[in-house]
Amino acid sequence: MTGWEERAASAQGRYEDGTVRLPDEGDERQRQLTRMGNAAWAAGLALLMLGRRQEAREWLLRAAETYRASWPEAPPGSWGRPIGAMKSRLIAGDLEGALADAQWALDAGAAAAESPIGRYAAALAELVLGHDDEAAALADSLSDAESIPPAVTDSLVALAARDAAAYEAAIRALVADFEARDAYLEDIPVADTVLALQALAAERWIVIALDSAVLPG
Repeated sequence: MTGWEERAASAQGRYEDGTVRLPDEGDERQRQLTRMGNAAWAAGLALLMLGRRQEAREWLLRAAETYRASWPEAPPGSWGRPIGAMKSRLIAGDLEGALADAQWALDAGAAAAESPIGRYAAALAELVLGHDDEAAALADSLSDAESIPPAVTDSLVALAARDAAAYEAAIRALVADFEARDAYLEDIPVADTVLALQALAAERWIVIALDSAVLPG
């Protein structure tokens, strides 16, 4: 097996193992669901890198659904879950599902979050919903956030402005950021944020061709 095949099989195994050992309720259940969501996300991206797009889509949608299922019992401020769900759906091409998850993030109060990650979730949600002015204001609030890579913020700002030139510079910088990383979530060296933002760019008639080892061929 190639490296990607091994990663896909391993991630699928972790997800299936999680379903067998899923607690009925409480904190351990939401933790297990999050681990399962991460595993489904990893499987989807690995399959995407293999060119197995339909299988990848199924696993990415499973990831989004699992992140959503983990939310009711999650600690306050667990904004990585709606972010993960929105990105998974955008990469899978499920724009209708992404709209629903974007509204979930906003209804949960992401726009008023004190944490940058919460406002990032809100900015992403507003872009999904096509509310570019609201997204721009939220993205501007992230400019000094150490937890958000500058290339992510710049990409959000450019998309909200529908500025193709600024977006191209920002998204290429974000690809370089991913390429330079030493560690990746679930050992999956894929620029998932780039893929999600590219889907939002295409909705705005901005198409930038990218070529990288951290992106599907």
